[in-house]
Amino acid sequence: MHINDLPDILTAKAIANFLQISLRKAYNLMDIQPKAGGLPCKRIGKCKRVLKSDLIKWLKAN
Repeated sequence: MHINDLPDILTAKAIANFLQISLRKAYNLMDIQPKAGGLPCKRIGKCKRVLKSDLIKWLKAN
């Protein structure tokens, strides 16, 4: 899968599949503050979502 194939707003499951990591690890990355190397996410109620543009920036920085 290529990053261009991903939707603009990503779930933890989509991130886990793309990065080939566990779902728990994807959630752990979302729980870490971005300044400490975590994946920036937006909370919508109890749901967490990541913008594709934020994922791209995070991948370049890490």
